[in-house]
Amino acid sequence: MTAGAVTAEVTVRTVHDVAGLAAVADYFSDVWHTPRTAPPYPAEVLHSLVHAGGAVHAAYDGARPAGASVAVLGPERSTYSLVAAADRGLGHSVKQAQRAWAAGLGARTMRWTFDPLVGRNARFNLAKLGAVGTEYLVDFYGPMTDGVNDGDESDRLTVTWDLTAPTPSYDTPSYDIPDHAPGGLVTHTAPDGAPLARRGDTHLFCRVPDDIVALRAADPALALRWRHAVREVFVGAFEEGFRATGMSRDGWYTLTRTTETRTSEGSAA
Repeated sequence: MTAGAVTAEVTVRTVHDVAGLAAVADYFSDVWHTPRTAPPYPAEVLHSLVHAGGAVHAAYDGARPAGASVAVLGPERSTYSLVAAADRGLGHSVKQAQRAWAAGLGARTMRWTFDPLVGRNARFNLAKLGAVGTEYLVDFYGPMTDGVNDGDESDRLTVTWDLTAPTPSYDTPSYDIPDHAPGGLVTHTAPDGAPLARRGDTHLFCRVPDDIVALRAADPALALRWRHAVREVFVGAFEEGFRATGMSRDGWYTLTRTTETRTSEGSAA
């Protein structure tokens, strides 16, 4: 077993044994509110992925999993993180364990997807880890029936994490993005009647609801209107060459136009 991170109470390690993988499958069931008889990632699937060269990492708070992730090797020195979840405060340790495993095999990037309406996950991925949103996927999984996503459309944002670059930390400005009301022209209005998207000279800003999971449970129709509204902004922005590069504490994405796109447009002109 390879330790990814160790504290006084928590250990992060790779998992290979059947019992350990079954415990991880149970943990994923608890996170996604599915019966343990129908986990989103069954133990036998996890075992097959490990046997094929992938890795399952788990964070243990005592004997029980308190976080877990699954990754597989991809082409051209890349890896793909199939799933990751952790109790509050342990996500960073789990992702760093994944990063160390992938980098040790020569991988230079890691990709995964997440629900772009979940602002706390966007902040973790973009601001804390330093990944970049590189692809917007409309209804990626089709209908989902777990206790978290049921009743919604499964749009996802793909992020790409440069494993060769240093990651931001709590004390860097790139992580400590303050609450802000971004300037620029309002281009879209949100379902709550307030600005949804603003456009400046070099950036786009797009807002997401405070807690989409709670909103989806309380008012699925309103949550779906938010889904469609944010989708419209992101699809248009990505077609123009913007990428998601930041998330503020109060739920505003920053989308930045890539240098490559600006250069190619200049050449074409």
